[in-house]
Amino acid sequence: MLLLAAALAAQAAPTTTPSPAQPIRASKIVLVGDSTTAVAGGWGGAFCADHVTSFVACVNLARGGRSSGSYRAEGSWDLALAEMKTPGFTKTWVLIQFGHNDQPGKPGRSTDLATEFPANLRRYVEETRAAGAIPVLVTPLTRRTFKNGQLDRDLDPWADAVRRVAAELKVPLVDLNAKSAAAVQAMGEAEADTLAQLPKGAAPAGDTTATEVNDSPFARRKLSFDRTHLGRKGADYFSAMVAHELAIAAPDTARLLYE
Repeated sequence: MLLLAAALAAQAAPTTTPSPAQPIRASKIVLVGDSTTAVAGGWGGAFCADHVTSFVACVNLARGGRSSGSYRAEGSWDLALAEMKTPGFTKTWVLIQFGHNDQPGKPGRSTDLATEFPANLRRYVEETRAAGAIPVLVTPLTRRTFKNGQLDRDLDPWADAVRRVAAELKVPLVDLNAKSAAAVQAMGEAEADTLAQLPKGAAPAGDTTATEVNDSPFARRKLSFDRTHLGRKGADYFSAMVAHELAIAAPDTARLLYE
């Protein structure tokens, strides 16, 4: 009798079906640009590591030595477009920063400031939107070269071109050039030099004998001093600046960012 009662109770119990799995509501930030955005030597590595929440996939596709023209010509932009089209993300923002290598005198990289450079930026914006992502233009990070106590703002014309394209196409703008130039001018040359990959006067890193290099399975990173690229201190400083300005320029990103 007990077994019969248990069987009847089991048959009478309502059956429940498991609720469908909730879709992942993740966002993505893709970084496109040159060495001042790249993982090594730029602000992008620290940005992805320290300034996005766990709800964000942060993909740094910036590459050293690239201009707004050569980045596309070599196929790197095709990789970025494919990344934008990856399914499963609710929103994808694409931060685009060029200018350093678009300046004259760099064979295979230079672009014409009046025509080619803005045309390249417009095309990046249009294709980003066509891929279903949100473009954000970033003015080029300042160099840290001083002349007679004043910062040499040699990238201002390229920053102006970026601002004009952003206004024309109604694109969110992170004015990194203006913010970084003001900050570097205020801190002065000596402090600005501490932001380099190898602070001025420090012994070169990565010096090893040929035998040590050959015996190691790892690449050896050799650091040098210059006033364009960033060491850890510089990357930390400017990545926080980018995060702060991005949250203002594209308010939907604010909840996804740490300053």
